Amino acid sequence: MLEIGKTQTLKVIKKVDFGVYLAEDTDDAKNGRDGEVEKVLLPKSQVRQEIEIGDKLAVFLYKDSKDRLIATVNTPALQLHEVAKLTVASVTGIGAFLNWGLEKDLFLPFHEQTYRVKPGDEVLVALYVDKSSRLCATMKVYHYLETESPYMKDSRVEGTLYEISGNFGAFVAVDDKYSALIPKQEFVKNIPVGSHVSARVIEVKDDGKLTLSLREKAYMQIASDSDAVMKVIDSYDGVLPFNDKASPETIRREMNMSKNEFKRAVGNLLKMGRIEITENSIRRIE
Repeated sequence: MLEIGKTQTLKVIKKVDFGVYLAEDTDDAKNGRDGEVEKVLLPKSQVRQEIEIGDKLAVFLYKDSKDRLIATVNTPALQLHEVAKLTVASVTGIGAFLNWGLEKDLFLPFHEQTYRVKPGDEVLVALYVDKSSRLCATMKVYHYLETESPYMKDSRVEGTLYEISGNFGAFVAVDDKYSALIPKQEFVKNIPVGSHVSARVIEVKDDGKLTLSLREKAYMQIASDSDAVMKVIDSYDGVLPFNDKASPETIRREMNMSKNEFKRAVGNLLKMGRIEITENSIRRIE
């Protein structure tokens, strides 16, 4: 069976002026029953002169601009159900088109975009077949990511933040391949969708999905958090207009920290004698 979106090894069964026809190496093809064979055209521009009937070629199958199934010897950046980062070539009234290494750009419909893209953007997408049996891209990659990663607890990982949920947190494709989540309580930084992130694995779930944190372990993080707090205090001319009793929302907005992280950093600075806490503020001690 010829499968769109995949690379297959097919046999040359017929040569014509405009290319060669390829088919699976079946009994029908072997016995020359051309009318009974499911075949696909490899255009003349991609046919080497020395190709003969019976030769086998590895080709990728997709649809051309006239919606006809066609073969290519070129290798696209991703195959069916795979995930990869592609560059936006253009945006039209119906969606975006992505450069994926073939003559015809890959269509990314508006309804498959998690945010509006523009030419030149690099976007993480998966390849799927739409209701019209055409290959399309989707930025909704959650169900296409793998769960058998090589990472363990406390591993450092890199990935792309591809979706933010108010209920769950930030979804990350580790290595642009493996499924991971930064839980809501860990996602205190203002990081936009599409950003590259560096994180620490804090749990490997039973199903293989990773739980991440953008922060180091508390004892390692406290020094950098303390420095960050001092920088904000300095930006207020040495007097922060709230203390560690402020609301979590205020602390998150001003510090990009959780309230617990802020309190630990303030406690560390207090112990070091670098600040004093008043009823409504935190003051730098010179």
